[in-house]
Amino acid sequence: MNYSHKKKRLLNISFYTIIGIFIVAIIFGVLYDLILGETEKRLYPRKYSIYVSKYCKEYGVPEPIAYAVIKTESDFNKNAVSSSDPPALGLMQLTEETYEWVALLLHEKTTVFGIYDPATNIRYGIYLLSFLYRRYENWDTAYAAYNAGLGRVDKWLTDPNYSKDGETLYYIPFTETRNYVKKVNKSREIYERLYYEE
Repeated sequence: MNYSHKKKRLLNISFYTIIGIFIVAIIFGVLYDLILGETEKRLYPRKYSIYVSKYCKEYGVPEPIAYAVIKTESDFNKNAVSSSDPPALGLMQLTEETYEWVALLLHEKTTVFGIYDPATNIRYGIYLLSFLYRRYENWDTAYAAYNAGLGRVDKWLTDPNYSKDGETLYYIPFTETRNYVKKVNKSREIYERLYYEE
């Protein structure tokens, strides 16, 4: 075999080797994405989807936001009770006072036991998110109010140290609330990527 034939053969072998490596890399990448995606979906599930879809549509709240709040608040534990005083309860962590206030807004009579009912808790929580967004026209501010309360957020918005325009919070003075907003946004991004991107 002369030199040119050897060179051609080596080039052929190299070409097929590169193609083989490329194909293996693609297969590995696809499998990795599938495995990683399934793992993430277990960590970020869409439990209670019947209620979430229904009430998000009814009250105009994007589904990834509702799931992100439930994930952040209770990690989908319908019996969750916070350590705060008064405690927040259920999937969307509503206090009894907030629960009763939302019932008044909806012109409904309810019992405190309904706060643990997934359908009711999710409905009231999503309605509250919708109410807060309509009030502040900004999701981060709505999240802050969901966590810290309307009174505090309204006060922060009048303070130039926290809001430059009286409409948007540029700084949240409560570490818990500041971290809460970050967590909800992170979960929202993950839900959007896993389930809602084309």
